[in-house]
Amino acid sequence: MDASLRKQSQRLAYLLRHDETYAFDVKGYRTVRDLIENHGFSAETMEKIVMENDKQRFEFNEDHSKIRARQGHSIDVDVELQAATPPEILYHGTSVSALKSILAEGIRRQNRKHVHLSGDEASAFKVGARHGSPVVLRIASGKMSAEGITFFKSRNGVWLTEYVDPKYIIR
Repeated sequence: MDASLRKQSQRLAYLLRHDETYAFDVKGYRTVRDLIENHGFSAETMEKIVMENDKQRFEFNEDHSKIRARQGHSIDVDVELQAATPPEILYHGTSVSALKSILAEGIRRQNRKHVHLSGDEASAFKVGARHGSPVVLRIASGKMSAEGITFFKSRNGVWLTEYVDPKYIIR
């Protein structure tokens, strides 16, 4: 993805995850028409972003009249997540600067609905690199699940939960 498209993708992510001024439908969809008429996107650009996004963050409805983010929202929408049993270990990418706080307080969802976890170290490393010097934490997700903590797996493979207590971070 070139730099211009990446910037537009980031803007689209904000508009689909955090825009409190828009009346999203119950499933978190926003009309393509609104993004074209009010935010300067073209249908072609949105199609390209959806197809080229390496994390498959976005999806259209069946007739491509609406678009939504698959996860990462701070607004209250139902993106139709299904509870799932995670593997024994999941990974969380973060930065060195956040490590002390995470080890003391756990991984919090911050302003989002869920903590995001990766199924592999490479993906977690990419996430951590966006925030500074990356660190990948191993999470005892199997143990969390066995102890009654709910996990969801989004359609693009990101694992979600509400909070990771420090006791589940494998040191």
